[in-house]
Formats: sequence, structure tokens, C-alpha cells
Amino acid sequence: MNPEIFVPFVFFGFLAAVILVPTMLKERTKRSAHDLVSQALARGQNLDPELVQQLTQNMLDEGNRARKSLGNAVILLSLAAAFVGLGFVFGFQDEDHRGILVPAVILGAVGLAYALLAIIDYASRKSAA
Repeated sequence: MNPEIFVPFVFFGFLAAVILVPTMLKERTKRSAHDLVSQALARGQNLDPELVQQLTQNMLDEGNRARKSLGNAVILLSLAAAFVGLGFVFGFQDEDHRGILVPAVILGAVGLAYALLAIIDYASRKSAA
């Protein structure tokens, strides 16, 4: 296989796996916990107050998405700036070193998306209150 095709394919496949797999596993765990609770309620069993508290605590922890999104934005934008800095050090004006800007553009775009998500989430929470 041609390296010009294989390397980006592996990079984006790895990036998708790193992002999607933990998210899917977390959602599957939540779904199974809620299914277990709904089955217990359908059978008429009493729920342990500690279990209810733990489930609601997890929901409250997820309520602070704006701060988490802003933190992700800062990290990704910092990484993009680092790649741009490396581009200046290696001289990205050369044809050989121009490829170092590709990760900077990708990380910068995702960082900006997280920043916009944090702004929208914060504004919607503020207007709902």
C-alpha cells in the first residue's frame, strides 16, 4: 500500500478510535445501569438509596460540560500552537517541512469547536436559569 495513503488512514483511524471507543463504552455502561434500575422497578423491588445517590451524582458531574469543553479547547489550541511553533523552528516555508502544519490545523479546528461548544453550553445554561 502506498505510504501517502496508509499513514493518514492510520492516523485518522487511531484518532477516531481514541475518541469513539471510550465514549461508546461509557454510554453502554450508563445504559446497562439504567436498564438494571428499570427492571428492578418493574419487578417492584426497592432501590438502595446509595445506588440512587450514585446515579444522580454521575448525572450532576456531567452537568459541568461547559468547563470540561473549555478545558479541552485550551489543551487542543495549545497543542496546535506548539505544532505551529515547531513549524517555525523547522522552517515550514520549506516544501519538506510544510506537513507539520497539518496536525496544527486539525487540532486548532477541533479546539475551536470545543470552545464554541463551551460558549453555547454556557449561554444556554445562563438563559435557562
